[in-house]
Amino acid sequence: MDSGLSDPLPPHVVFYPFPIQSHVNTTMSLAELLCLAGFRITFVISEHGHSRLAQYTDTLRRLSASYREEFVFKVVPDGLDPDAPRSDDNLWKIYDNYQKDAGSLFRELNGASPVTCIIADGLMTFSIDVAEELGIPLIVFRLIGPQCFWTYFNVPQMIETGDLPIKGEEDMEAFIRCSDLPSFCRVADPLDPFLQYIIAETLQTKRAQALVFNTFDQLDRTVLEHVRKHFPNVYTVGPLHKHLKLRLAQVSGAQSQVQFNSFWQVDRSCIAWLNKQPPRSVIYVSFGSLTRMTREQLMGFWHGLVNSGQRFLWVIRPDLVAGHEQGSEPIELRKATEERGYMVGWAPQEEVLEHSAVGAFLTHSGWNSTLESLVAGVPMLCWPYYADQQLNSRVVSEAWKAGLDMKDICDREVMQKMVNDLMVDRKEEFLSSTGKISKAAKDAVTEGGSSWESLDCLIEDIKAMRACSYRCLQ
Repeated sequence: MDSGLSDPLPPHVVFYPFPIQSHVNTTMSLAELLCLAGFRITFVISEHGHSRLAQYTDTLRRLSASYREEFVFKVVPDGLDPDAPRSDDNLWKIYDNYQKDAGSLFRELNGASPVTCIIADGLMTFSIDVAEELGIPLIVFRLIGPQCFWTYFNVPQMIETGDLPIKGEEDMEAFIRCSDLPSFCRVADPLDPFLQYIIAETLQTKRAQALVFNTFDQLDRTVLEHVRKHFPNVYTVGPLHKHLKLRLAQVSGAQSQVQFNSFWQVDRSCIAWLNKQPPRSVIYVSFGSLTRMTREQLMGFWHGLVNSGQRFLWVIRPDLVAGHEQGSEPIELRKATEERGYMVGWAPQEEVLEHSAVGAFLTHSGWNSTLESLVAGVPMLCWPYYADQQLNSRVVSEAWKAGLDMKDICDREVMQKMVNDLMVDRKEEFLSSTGKISKAAKDAVTEGGSSWESLDCLIEDIKAMRACSYRCLQ
């Protein structure tokens, strides 16, 4: 074995995301960045996700044309019937099926082509056991922000000190109030299965070789200092959607247009509608891919938007409202929508947020949506649904001064006032704050920026894993 030592095979990285749209989309951006660095990628994806990408996007064709056999998909079942909703009600079933099949999956992949490392979703750290058994390094990729991760990490201490479970309506005298804690912490029993699951997944991360966040140092510097005391190998490589565009542009010499990897049919007619609107005059409304609401909540939002007098672009997924029938809205609201609003089933969100007509974003405060809005310099009106979103909305409003928090409220009058605060009364104040964060985010993913350099470090560290593994085979 002579020439092989000086020219080993490229690193082979297996990506193992939780199979919901937001996690797959962001993880795929990181996977493509490593593929650009010369790595071989195997991307584990559910049959449902794979079929959705094939049906609604050109992602599979584009990746195949760009990277051929260097970026391949491993399609696996998620345990649900094809027509079953991939909503939060069924996430446990998907998790259980993935956990059951992880051992055979990684043995198969490692047998076909030795795996340099696994980059696993932070929700599926059960894969650490299999990785250790096979002697494969594993890196955890958390799809939440560092603030939420740090909160989860401290939940055992909060239980020990009596801050959890929350008792009655009291609030802690601190920046983070009880109402701002992630939704999983809003339980009466500290032994609640989901709370215990979150604790276990977070603490398991300490067994991984490294931890990756989709953020940038300037945004989360203080909390990252705390995290790094317990997790020395932390890489901050975001905002990934912008980072990928810049790296692709460096390779191609032209600005790259990366298509959103949507599990829903994108309606691009909204771009033509936005083109006809004045600058910063539209509030974009989208509650992500999992949020569910009642019809009463929907109508509360609707009345608030219409009564505000502002233009709006609203994404209403087919499954957003349980039992909702299209076309059943009151006639007066449909008329008001035609006058000042536009509605689609799904929108190209990155493109919408970067459009000059968009002046604010009514959002569920998912981490991806939050970052996309910050990069675009668009202030947010936050209505969090679950998981990390309650905390994200608090940080947006109080730490970054990038918007308003409408947590746990769906009142048309409050909605109307907050929309006008963002779009009229305090417009310049919020645009100033988001503009500064937008510049910092773009600087971070520009060559020489903190996220650019962190990704370079991650690339070199994975190469070192490959070199070490290769020497062990000699």
